[in-house]
Amino acid sequence: MEEYTAVAFCAIGAEKVISNELKKLSAYTILESSFGRVRFKTKLDGLYRALFSLRAADRLLLEAGNFPANDFDSLFNATNQIPFEDLIPRGMGLKVGKVRSSASRLKAETSIQAIVHKAAAQRLCNHYGIRRLPDVQDNVKQAELRVFMEKDKASVLLDLSGEPLFKRGYRPAGGTAPLRETTAAAIILLSGWRRKFPFYDPFCGSGTIIIEAALYAWDQAPGLGRSFAISDLAIADKTAEETIHKELTEKIDYSRPINIMGSDADEKVLSLARANLKRARAIAGNKAKIPAEPCVEIKCLPMKASGPRANTNAVSSIPGFIITNPPYGIRIGEIEEAQTRYAEMAELCKTFPGWKLALICNHKGFESYFGRKADNCREIKSGAIDTWLYQYDKL
Repeated sequence: MEEYTAVAFCAIGAEKVISNELKKLSAYTILESSFGRVRFKTKLDGLYRALFSLRAADRLLLEAGNFPANDFDSLFNATNQIPFEDLIPRGMGLKVGKVRSSASRLKAETSIQAIVHKAAAQRLCNHYGIRRLPDVQDNVKQAELRVFMEKDKASVLLDLSGEPLFKRGYRPAGGTAPLRETTAAAIILLSGWRRKFPFYDPFCGSGTIIIEAALYAWDQAPGLGRSFAISDLAIADKTAEETIHKELTEKIDYSRPINIMGSDADEKVLSLARANLKRARAIAGNKAKIPAEPCVEIKCLPMKASGPRANTNAVSSIPGFIITNPPYGIRIGEIEEAQTRYAEMAELCKTFPGWKLALICNHKGFESYFGRKADNCREIKSGAIDTWLYQYDKL
């Protein structure tokens, strides 16, 4: 079976998570990992498994070509040599989406976009014996290419995801400042949490963090409720897709004893959290009954009134994990409110003694307001806002 080179895109700072996920899934050879990208080799069934299973990846793309390109002629000629007909079927359109250039002589991103589109379209038209490729106005699906120029080397990538992978299907609407599902999964995995430990989010909002924790604890693959762009490509294999979907569905176990709790002071946003949690579980169908004892609890509480459940049954020296995304405070006026809230979070040290704390926020001065230096701090950048993950080994 043919091997493919693929690239998983993620938040900057979450590359280690993707690499670890791929190693656990097996049948993957990691080639490089840097700056929000993990490049690896796998076979076709590995592509499907990655699409269904990767929790922290925002998008998965197939590397159609990787070659030196010092000028536009070399970019056109090398792109035109890529066998796109093996990937993009007759009757499908083509667009070139995101283009990025770094430390390369070719810097004009719109020109790179036009050249790659022209070269790829010419190749496909010549192969299929047509004058032009169908476009959006023809109401057909469009294959999407992305181009990354780095140090005079071009990487032409074909999107396998379609909608970004953080669109799991359980959250049609978030709160006022929703965290990406993939970023939530990344901070959970970076924290070292496992389902044997109690889990608490005192700023749960629309529930993204606690839902991602529950999916992980249940061993429910995050992509089971959605479709992918790979299904429309020439390499699609419906049998392989259905086989892997069935295998991953059968692995789900809702009967596992877990202790996950979320709270927020806003009852309105908590109604979203409860609906999102219900949808997340329904995605896989009624495979198993939820245990009589609630394993994911959502309460309306201000942070200062929060506390661990009684009888948390700690299984080690760590009583539990607090993993949260406190409000950022972007606009003037809200910044001061956020800083006040960070100071109030010091109360967690009294109400959750010995617990681990991992939180993501956009404030580089969080530690000064919280009153304690973090044991570990790393940048996590997903989207336009710079954020940092602060981790405390013991409150």
